[in-house]
Amino acid sequence: MASAIATDYTNEVKVSPEVASFSPEVLAEINAHVAKYPPDRKRSALIPLLLLVIHREHGYVDNAGVNCLAQKLEIQVQDVWETATFYSMINMHPVGKYHIQVCKTLSCRVRGEEEITEHICNRLGIHAGETTPDGKFTVSRVECLGSCGTAPMMQIGFDYHEDLTTEKVNKILDSLK
Repeated sequence: MASAIATDYTNEVKVSPEVASFSPEVLAEINAHVAKYPPDRKRSALIPLLLLVIHREHGYVDNAGVNCLAQKLEIQVQDVWETATFYSMINMHPVGKYHIQVCKTLSCRVRGEEEITEHICNRLGIHAGETTPDGKFTVSRVECLGSCGTAPMMQIGFDYHEDLTTEKVNKILDSLK
């Protein structure tokens, strides 16, 4: 069976000069977001724009998307990368239809995160940081998701699943098939 602890989810940065060409609808939304801010504060639109690109384009922000947003906001490319790679909600490469993010920090760790992550990975036949061959599931170990009182927990999409046991995990995974 797969081991959950062998690898962690990482965002490998591959830099290129390519600039994304988003659809006219997405470009209009980008411009509408940027217009909400004073010209000297355009950078404030960065997180909403990263999320917009993820949800309206192909599920993640690649290097070309980063370059496009840097141009639109008139900021340095590395400023976009710094923000994009800091937040676990910003995918920098393709993830499965169901992105299972298991909190790996102290409260969750002490209350059984390793067992939960290993169980999920064994059940799906992948390591943390990988996607199932059918593209349906990606498992990631992430920093604190802010639910320490209900540890261990995981997030799938925008839904929190708390007080996890292997039985609860099985029911959740079964409901996603």
